[in-house]
Amino acid sequence: MPKHKNIVDYYRARAPEYEQIYYRDVPERRREIENHCKYLERIAKDKIVLDLACGTGYWTRIAANSANQVIGGDLAVEMIHQARQKNYCASTNFVACDLYHLPFQSKSFDLVILGFWLSHEPRQNFSRLFEIISDPLNKNGQIWMIDNNLPAEGAQIDSVRIDEDGNNFKLRKLADGTEYVILKNYFTKQELETILANRFQITNLIHEKYYWSALLGQK
Repeated sequence: MPKHKNIVDYYRARAPEYEQIYYRDVPERRREIENHCKYLERIAKDKIVLDLACGTGYWTRIAANSANQVIGGDLAVEMIHQARQKNYCASTNFVACDLYHLPFQSKSFDLVILGFWLSHEPRQNFSRLFEIISDPLNKNGQIWMIDNNLPAEGAQIDSVRIDEDGNNFKLRKLADGTEYVILKNYFTKQELETILANRFQITNLIHEKYYWSALLGQK
């Protein structure tokens, strides 16, 4: 079957089955996810939240359990379609938008969420990404990132290649057997500390077996 390298095409095709990753029957993995959910609810309380690369709205809904208002943005309209099927406790809206050309006003959000995207961002573009996701934040705003570690995807990296910048490309298959090659990096806790501390004040960094998350303040 053909192998595609366009990550947007991959997520558009994966939208109907994407949330299966959150419900796999591994108790330790479920415990980690549930703890991250509780943590997000705490830090989102009474805030105006922007969920970037929001996908199917899994983390949007969690934030909306305690937030004052939430906006979710994603380039894949198929993902947004899935997100709009959910019920939200707070006022919640979705916008189809490019992460790299955001339509939101600067300094207008208390919390920006970036879920499961840093691992897809080319390493050489981190500085640009961090500037982009910081722009919508108000003076005292924070960023919360979450992503997965390798055990969440199985024992093997399934690396197709590693480029000159150290980016790992791996093979992924959808339920229908369609294959995609996408950029997917994994980070140790020490790597994350180095990467994030270059731009942010690290308020909290949780790095467990299956997932990591980071709450970041502006320097």
